Amino acid sequence: MDRNRIEGAAKQVKGTIRQAVGKVTGSRTAQLRGTVERMSGKVQSKAGIAADTVRARLKK
Repeated sequence: MDRNRIEGAAKQVKGTIRQAVGKVTGSRTAQLRGTVERMSGKVQSKAGIAADTVRARLKK
């Protein structure tokens, strides 16, 4: 498993939590930062999946 997949998943969780805290506190800035962090995590996770796929195909 690629390191990017793990870090991306962690960013998604942190972003979701930050987004929820922003909703509870009424902070639109925290909400937006949470959304950005969550989306960044998704992109990083997808990059890790792509790297794993390439590695698997090269092994064949």
